[in-house]
This record gives sequence, C-alpha cells and structure tokens, in this order.
Amino acid sequence: MRAPELRGDVWLNTGGRPLTLAELRGRIVLLDFWTSGCINCLHVLDELRPLEAEFADVLVTIGVHSPKFLHEGERASIEAAVRRYDVHHPVVNDPKMELWSQYAVRAWPTLAVVDPEGYVVHVAAGEGHEEALRRVIADLVAKHEAKGTLRRGGSPYVPVEEQVSELRFPSKAVATAEGRILVADTGHHAIVEFASDGETVIRRFGSGARGGQDGPFDVATFAEPSGIALLPYDVAERVGYHAVVADTAGHRLRGLDLITGDVTTVAGTGNQWRSGPDSGKGVEVDLTSPWDVAWWGPAGGVVVAMAGNHTLGVFDPVSGTIRRFAGTTVEGLRDGDVGEAFFAQTSGLAVDGDKLWLVDAETSALRWIEPDGESFTVHTAIGTDLFSFGHTDGPADKALLQHPLGLAVLAGDKVAIADTYNGAVRSFDVFTREVTTIATGLAEPQGLVAHEGELLVVESAGNRVGPLPTGEPTVVAGDAHAVRRPPTVLAPGEIDFSVVFTAPPGEKLDDRFGPSTRLEISASPPELLADGTGTGTDLTRKIRLADGVAEGVLQVVAQAASCDDGGEHPACRITRQDWGVPIRLEKGGANELSLVMAGAPRTDG
Repeated sequence: MRAPELRGDVWLNTGGRPLTLAELRGRIVLLDFWTSGCINCLHVLDELRPLEAEFADVLVTIGVHSPKFLHEGERASIEAAVRRYDVHHPVVNDPKMELWSQYAVRAWPTLAVVDPEGYVVHVAAGEGHEEALRRVIADLVAKHEAKGTLRRGGSPYVPVEEQVSELRFPSKAVATAEGRILVADTGHHAIVEFASDGETVIRRFGSGARGGQDGPFDVATFAEPSGIALLPYDVAERVGYHAVVADTAGHRLRGLDLITGDVTTVAGTGNQWRSGPDSGKGVEVDLTSPWDVAWWGPAGGVVVAMAGNHTLGVFDPVSGTIRRFAGTTVEGLRDGDVGEAFFAQTSGLAVDGDKLWLVDAETSALRWIEPDGESFTVHTAIGTDLFSFGHTDGPADKALLQHPLGLAVLAGDKVAIADTYNGAVRSFDVFTREVTTIATGLAEPQGLVAHEGELLVVESAGNRVGPLPTGEPTVVAGDAHAVRRPPTVLAPGEIDFSVVFTAPPGEKLDDRFGPSTRLEISASPPELLADGTGTGTDLTRKIRLADGVAEGVLQVVAQAASCDDGGEHPACRITRQDWGVPIRLEKGGANELSLVMAGAPRTDG
C-alpha cells in the first residue's frame, strides 16, 4: 500500500524542519512507532542502532512518537526523552495518534518499512526484529539498486545541543548506613556516591562509557543503571559486595564493593531474555530490563522488578542464583497468587517489614505483596487497568496516578509515590486508604529516599536530587483520563482471530523440536471472552465474545521461532509481541481480527 504522508505537531532532530516522504523518495524509510514510557519501545531503539550504522547511506529512520499518556505528548517531555535515550534520528510527535491510525498500528512498538518508491512493504510489531529487518532492508537495496530507484545520500538528522550537568537523567537513589547517597546517574551510565550533604561527589562507579565491563570503579561500565539495593551487613560480608545495581539497558545485575570500588556482574548474560529459562545460576540467565531492586527478607533475597517482561525475580547473592518470583509475562493488572498475577512494567519497589510495595508504571498502579501461608499474594491499592490514569486524590479506589516510577516508605504508615508523569509526589495512608498530594511542579520524579529526616526526590528531567519541597498536603480533584487508542469494533459471538508472522527472507519457521509458534489469549474483564482463552501453538483460533459485555481489552501474547534456511549450524531467533487491544462490541461489527507480528501489510484496508 502507498505510505501515508508524515504529519505531526513537532519535529525533533531535524533542526525543526518537517520531513516528507516525497523528499525521501529513493531512500528506504523505517518508521518506528513508539512512546517514551514503553519498555519494549526502548528495547527497539537499541535494536535499531546497528541497522542505522550499517545502512547509513540508504536508510532513514524516523521515530513516530504516538503517546500513550498525556505527559508523553507534551513537547518538553518528548524533547527530554529523545535526549535521555540518545535517539539519533528524526522524530515526529503524533499527539493525536493520527499517523498511528493512518498506518493501522495496533501496538507499541510497531515498525513499518517504506520502500524507495513510497510503498509500505513490511510491518513488524514488538521487538526482536533486528535480523529480520536487516534481511528486508538488504533485499530492498538489491532490488531497487537493480531497478535504478535507489538513492544514496546523507542523513537528515540534526543533533540537538547537549546540556552539561553533574547528573544526566538520574533515576534512583539510596542512603547508606554511613549517611552517604548513592545515585543512579542513568544518562551518564554511572553510579555517583555523594557525601551526606547530597552535593559533594566522593567518587563515580563507571567510566561514563556505555557498556558492561567489570573492574575498578573508574574502569567499569554500565548501561543506563537504575535501581540500587543495599545488602544486609552479614550477607555483604559473605559475598564480598555491598550493593546490587539494576543495570537496566545492560540486562544485568551488578555488585558494588563500597570499600574497594570494584564492580562485578552478579546476574545476567548481557543478552535480553526473550524466551526460555529465567531461573538458574545468575550469570547464566538472560534478564530483561531490570528496573529496580530491593532486599526483602520474606522472599529470601533481592527482589528484581523485571520491567522488560512484566515479572518480578528474586536474586540470592549467597547462592548466586535467580528465579522468577511473580508474574506470568502477560502485561496487565490481576491480583491473587504471585504465580498467576499480572504486572505491567514494575518500576519501583519499597519494603515495609513483611510488605513489598511496588508501582506498575503502565497501569498507573500502587500495589503490594505479602506472605500468605506458603506462598505470597498480590493486592492493588490504586489503579484499575492499562488504560486509565489521571491526577485525582481521595479514597484509594477512586484515586488516579500517571505512570509512577518510584516509592518510599514513610513514618506513620504512609507510602510516598513518585507520580512521575504528573510531576508530583503523592502519599497513600495505609490505614485510612486516603491519597493526597504532597508536592507538585517536579521534573519527572523517579526516585525517593528517606535521609536524615528528609525525603529526597530524584527529578530525572531536572537532572538533580534534593529535598522534597515542604508544604501542607493537598487534595487534587483532577480529571480522569484514558488512553486514546480507538477501539476495534467487533460483533458479539464467534470471531476468527489470527496473528500474522512471516519469516524474513532467508529464514524459515523453526519446527525442529516441535511447534514453532505460541499464542496466549486472555481478556480484561475475563467475562469478555466466553470461549478461546488459554495457550496454544497455532497462530489462528476461533474465540467467542460474550454478548453481555460492551467493551474490554483482549490481551494477546504471540511468539514465533525462526532459523536461517540452510547451513550446518543455522542461527535461530525468537520474535515475541504483547498486545492489549481495546475492543467494543456492537451488532454489525467485524467477525474477524488479525494482528501483524511480522510480514507484509494487508492491502484491503
């Protein structure tokens, strides 16, 4: 199909100049539909970097930022995100999701390849498409070079002027027993140790280069580190390090020796988990974007918020092992036993005795886990689903947050919440279950830490850490908001459902050890689906939508394994995508639904 023209309210990384597909004719254009708070979108940014370097003279990548949350659509927010994640290609902001609709996008992230003649020839949803895209682009280069329709040239990318500061997009902080402050200087790929005044830098762990090298504090490298957990004294004595760092973009846990300054990898291979074992010897298990960490005695180790696959893990420093503790990898909000609960990009943890508090960014939720006999149970204090958010105080069952990323336990049985996209710090009273606002006007607060009678706040977009402004708590009666994706209108009753996956050029489905595909379907509310839930190996299925439910969300997880076609030892890859598809049921609605994970787009509209 002919690619719709690019339009948006703000262009970044172009010197402010809008780009058109017409002027890019002859080049291969890769459109990356993303939003800055989506962890899968951040994974794709890393996957695209080598492709952008390899095909620099023929490929133009354009990020189409179609925001999920209101804050993400603001110019200052997207400008900060482009700098924070080192996005080195043009970006157009699509606040009303008009390009999203014109390109029939259904999920973050989605990639669309436009050929040199202006046609959409390949669509891929989710992550893990690097090698497939490499083959598609190489095939287009060969085809259009032979036709004489390929044009080589420089990039339209114009870098923004970088701001110099002591901290660059910091995320989390902790206070040591000696009163010092350890801050995750995420944008500088380092951990900064401050004196107790919070201003004097004692040393930096990390050279400032992005990487995963172990060694002395001035040689070691990190990749966008975030959460930091201090180990109990007796555990630290046994294992030889004092703190565990969630090295988020490096997909590792790192150990810090606060005496010698040495940095060691204690879990993670550096490869991102996509499928397979997620338990075992720590340094042999793939992790996926560990965002925060906290020592919690009832779990027997360091709880890891594995934002990349919506689960929680537990790392035991003494045995050096890691295991899944909670979650199923399905993104959503469901309470109950930890093994069956749904999470949504857990990004902040805080411990209060036998309770582990957490915030799920994508459901704008405050939740907690506590022991329950021989298992653990998940509860929700604030939050309802993947699509509802806002800034509303009052009773917890009516309160709303917007993409919170941090927590701290306060005296008086209160929990402070870094309500990141509202630029606020909120307070939840455990006994009265009332929510109040204790500070506003903050620059994307992501971390909170109690220190010498004060609450310190890490303002990520403000590049600073400091005391929370004092003032009387207030009650904000803000509006409720919902994610603005248009729902898919379907008819009640039986629906033909399918996920399209086409192996890229030079690959075939990997059926050496059984079925190469996997499909899991659930719904919110559960009663939306009368039949068709569960897991199977076919990417097509008949499902039945209940007649008595007006709307809801289909939760879909699809996976496909493919290998090089030929060769003695073919390379194999896993492609995976999660969808939360809002649907509305109406008589006369469609009786089929097809989602594209990878392949050529449909041409029938």
